[in-house]
Amino acid sequence: MPMYTLTAFERNGEKLLDETFEAANDEEAKKIGEQKLRERGCWDKTHRCVNASGKLILFHR
Repeated sequence: MPMYTLTAFERNGEKLLDETFEAANDEEAKKIGEQKLRERGCWDKTHRCVNASGKLILFHR
């Protein structure tokens, strides 16, 4: 299964979340990423999820 990296930051650049996970495809990775962000209270923070080749799957600024 492909690997994805999810990160979330405060406005000052402090990293709140930096996690790698597996998903079957980009769409599943987006759903998993959204769920993890909501569970950890980072949904409204700057965040991104990328696949192993660097393609942006999820982004919020």
